[in-house]
Amino acid sequence: MAKVIFLMADYGHDPTETCVPYTAFKNAGFDVKFATEAGKSPQCDSKMLEGLSQRLLGATSFNVKRYHAMAESEEWRNPLSWSDEQFSLDAFNLAFFPGGHDKAVRQVIDSERVHKLVSDFFPGTKKPSTKAVGAVCHGVMVLSESKHPDGNSVIRDCATTTLPARFEQLAFWGTRLFLGDYYKTYGAGTDDVEVLVRKELADPELLKISIKPSPFVVEDDNFNYITARYPGDAELLSQKLVKLVQGF
Repeated sequence: MAKVIFLMADYGHDPTETCVPYTAFKNAGFDVKFATEAGKSPQCDSKMLEGLSQRLLGATSFNVKRYHAMAESEEWRNPLSWSDEQFSLDAFNLAFFPGGHDKAVRQVIDSERVHKLVSDFFPGTKKPSTKAVGAVCHGVMVLSESKHPDGNSVIRDCATTTLPARFEQLAFWGTRLFLGDYYKTYGAGTDDVEVLVRKELADPELLKISIKPSPFVVEDDNFNYITARYPGDAELLSQKLVKLVQGF
């Protein structure tokens, strides 16, 4: 049975980018686990789950139901701890990194412990391999910020996508009056996610960006590494990852 781990912050991930892959992986028969810093049950971004912000910008009512079903699962209620010295990604076939705009997701993006876990695991995804990594939106920053001892990102030579700057800017300026700098995870005036990821790549052309609304994912040729941009890509990303892992 394929084993999947979601590495998450305690709070703030996008519910669609979490529950859609979770549902797909469970339906495929995978053994799914979650890990937070101290083993605390995570909570996704409430702005995307309730109130006006949910209705205008957040998860669909169908995905809200899928989120609540996921939140009732044994694995969600009893996550592992990625700060535990005994914790390793080696036991898993797929490490998955959901995104999210809330500043709380910086807990996982900025974690030196997570960076070390990723830098140890990622080289093992080089094809042919039975290891893989999937990420969406800000989740890609966990990879771009994870460095080898030489200072280079683990995805330095990989084809990838992430949240397009156009999407981030439209969301930020379109909601600033009532959400402040919510859509700028590192605060107003900081670089867009697209810019931050591109800085870590050996060739800027490795970052594949599409601003079309149709689902879009990027698969690297040399590593079992698949990425997507935002919640609208979550279904396709999940399908691609299931197919990849089932082929191991």
